[in-house]
Amino acid sequence: MRVVVDTNVFVSSFFGGQPREIIDRWKRGELTLCVSSDLIDEYVEVLNRLDLEAGLMQELLEFWRSGYNLVFAAETSPLRVMKHDPDDNMLFECAVALDAKVIVTGDKAVRSVGRYMGIEVVTPAEFVARYGK
Repeated sequence: MRVVVDTNVFVSSFFGGQPREIIDRWKRGELTLCVSSDLIDEYVEVLNRLDLEAGLMQELLEFWRSGYNLVFAAETSPLRVMKHDPDDNMLFECAVALDAKVIVTGDKAVRSVGRYMGIEVVTPAEFVARYGK
């Protein structure tokens, strides 16, 4: 299953809980992470602010470099789904470009979309409950 993971979920995965379950599923090859250059840039920017242990960041970079269960949108078409926070449009742009089935987010505004062009927008808890371990 192709999934777009919002930055807030990706970063939260370093602290455990359902976000970690989702990222661990990606690392085990149980789902495919969909990313774009804008999304990767945001992941790296926020993760750098957290000053993570070098080994954790290195492991993550290796997963990205290897393309392990990862699809990358070289180009996306602009969408205007999120009018109040246009930066969040990158989630929908990536999902549409890569035919993702789900966007996982902790952002209430993004979550309020519910469904867009057949793409479910769910919280980490909803994702884990719907798609199991």
